[in-house]
Amino acid sequence: MKDNAPAKKILIVDDEPDILEFLQYNLKKEGYAVVTANDGRQALDVAEREKPDLIILDIMMPELDGVETCRILRSRKEFTLTPVAFLTARDEDFTQITALDTGGDDYITKPIKPRVLISRINALLRRASRMADDDREAIELSDLVIDKQKVLVFKGKETIELPRKEFEILWLLASKPGRVFTREEIFDKIWGSDVIVGNRTIDVHIRKLRERLGEDYIKTMKGIGYKFDF
Repeated sequence: MKDNAPAKKILIVDDEPDILEFLQYNLKKEGYAVVTANDGRQALDVAEREKPDLIILDIMMPELDGVETCRILRSRKEFTLTPVAFLTARDEDFTQITALDTGGDDYITKPIKPRVLISRINALLRRASRMADDDREAIELSDLVIDKQKVLVFKGKETIELPRKEFEILWLLASKPGRVFTREEIFDKIWGSDVIVGNRTIDVHIRKLRERLGEDYIKTMKGIGYKFDF
């Protein structure tokens, strides 16, 4: 973290005081500002008030669990692009696909190892920063307008809402039309090298994008990757 830059703010949500204290200690030691919440409902209030740069959500919490909390946060425009990392116990019936499908960016397995925690958090914030550093508010190509501020796609008179990862993939490809992005590049820029996702994950997201936008925009380069063309 840069000495003169304001500390990134992280919201930690867990109903176990020992976990909160452990995470708070390790993140503050790295120079992060930390706010906490004990459950999902409190997390929603704290997030609205504090506007964190990243949110760490425990899965198993009373009243409102981490999955539902994430869904509610993602439904609010100000948190559509905020990185979310889930905390999961090894014996929980909670897969990586579920974590990603509900709007999470990563999942950290308990018991938590400090070095792994910091590595994952740093990677998530770097990826969020790359998108923020692209100062364009929108990309206009052919009959599409991809609006980063509203996190919406406009196709003619139609307004299209996309899940976060699909929007990020579209923005990445459309940011450099005609350039071929390999699967490895897309994985690294959208999920990061620390996150393990299935080999077909990108293909599934591309298929869903084509279903929403039409077949004409994203081209498959066999054996290489994908490009935006129009």
